[in-house]
Formats: sequence, structure tokens, C-alpha cells
Amino acid sequence: MIYNELNPEEERIMLHKGTEAPFSGEYDNFFQAGTYLCRRCNTPLYESKDKFEAHCGWPSFDQEIPGRVIRHHDHDGLGAEITCAACGAHLGHVFVGEKMTPQDMRHCVNSLALRFAPARPSEKSLALKSAVFGGGCFWCTEAIFQRLKGVHQVISGYAGGQVANPSYEEVSRGQSGHAEVIKIEYDPTELSYETLLEIFFALHDLTTINQQGNDYGEQYRSIILYVDAAQKKMAEDYIQKLTKEKIYTKAIVTELKPLTDFYPAEKYHSDYFERNAGLPYCRLVIAPKIRKLEEKFASALKA
Repeated sequence: MIYNELNPEEERIMLHKGTEAPFSGEYDNFFQAGTYLCRRCNTPLYESKDKFEAHCGWPSFDQEIPGRVIRHHDHDGLGAEITCAACGAHLGHVFVGEKMTPQDMRHCVNSLALRFAPARPSEKSLALKSAVFGGGCFWCTEAIFQRLKGVHQVISGYAGGQVANPSYEEVSRGQSGHAEVIKIEYDPTELSYETLLEIFFALHDLTTINQQGNDYGEQYRSIILYVDAAQKKMAEDYIQKLTKEKIYTKAIVTELKPLTDFYPAEKYHSDYFERNAGLPYCRLVIAPKIRKLEEKFASALKA
């Protein structure tokens, strides 16, 4: 096997079982679509869909590509060392029992042990547009917008605040300025931004400051984070339309801000309703919103 040349720091990690400083690696806060390869031999090790934000300071994955990573008993008992199955290079460690994702597995990998190969965008993905809304708990809004025709994916996350890479706990304590939001990737040939606005405003309370139902706090505020001037104009026009129609007895308090940074939420928040439909919050809060969506916007739903 022909190996890539490594610099001294890469050799320290991959050949001598070193560890890079936390939060220093290029792939720590990195969520592009693609595949992560062994930096030494180019063997594909991890897919981007299995990467999640563990807030530990190193890239984290909840599963590997089958057969590409080997585990070794670690003398300290805290986790198992993981190495590339093809060349034996040290990658990092794997931990179980933390319950960060449904797989209950965290491959904690050094960025310097990896090389990223971006996915080739399809013509369809190149045509997708983004919309970012916050209307209370992102478990609710994610479950609603996932059901729309033309929606490619919905990502729960944090935006609108001032703290970089916030954790769920920081956002929940009101220490970040961020709201719980969703980033909607959609096909504009199937679904318009105006329709997204209509559904967004119809399915949350746009007149309460920092509150949705029994959920209180700045993270639950009504907010639209526009990605360009066209979205800003459409949102302003829609709010003006609702105001003129005098549908609401109280003022509309939805915040409009330009989108600067979007931070994906921890992976265990993804598909929350689909994975936990029987829990009280899902049955009593999210399910009624979905029924309302089905009643008012049946023509916009996926088959």
C-alpha cells in the first residue's frame, strides 16, 4: 500500500497515538456533505450524515463505514482506541453509553487523521434554496416542515444570537441570544418562499414575546432569518398584509434579522417527533400542530 506523506504533527497523531488540542481541528465545526478519508491511506472511514455536534472539541461520528475502523482495548478503560482498518493509523477513540444519538456511539476522531472529500452536488441540490425560521421548540417546527412537498431536508439548530457553537444547555439557559430555529432546504420549483411564510405564520403564535404555549424563553421567540434581500422584502410584505387584515388582536412581534451564522443542533434533536411520537410532549403539543397543517395545507403535503 502506498501511503501519503505526513507532516510531523500528523505523524505524532497517526503513528504515535497523539491527540490534537480540542476545538483546534478543521473538521470540528464542519458539516458539509461528503466522506471523511484516512489521511494516511485515503480509505473512506465516515460519511457526513453520521457526523454530529458533540461539543467535545473533536469531530464526532455515531457510526463508521462498515469494516473500515478497528477498535482496540484501551488501558485507561474510558474508551476503545480506533485505528484505520487498512493501514493501522491511529484515529482517536470510541465511547458508548453517552446517549448523545440513537446509536449511542461516539467516534471521537482527530481532524488531522482525516481528509474530507466533498460530495458532488447534483443539479437538483444546486437548485435548492434555504429558509430559516424560529417559531418555538424546533421539535415542532421540524416535524411540520418535513411534511411539505419540495422540502429536501430540515435541520434543527441555533441562530440569531452572539455565541459561537452554542450547546442546547446554553441556549436553554438564555446565555447565547440564539433562538431554536430550523433551516429548510427546499426546491423553489415545487415550493415557494411565500408558501413557507404562510405556513410558518399559521402554525405558531406570532404575537407572544419569547413564548410559545407553555414554552418560555428567548430561545422560543418568533423569528425569521432572511438569507437575501428578496426574502426580507417578502417577509416584510407578509407581516404588513397580516397587520392590515387585523386578524390578530395583538401586535405581531416576529423578529426579522439577516442570517449570519447557523449552528446545527446536537444530533439527538433530529427527527425527534418521528422517533418519540408516543411521548406526552409529542402527543399533546406537536401532533395537534401536524393535524392543523394537514387540515389547512393538505395540497402542500408530500404524498
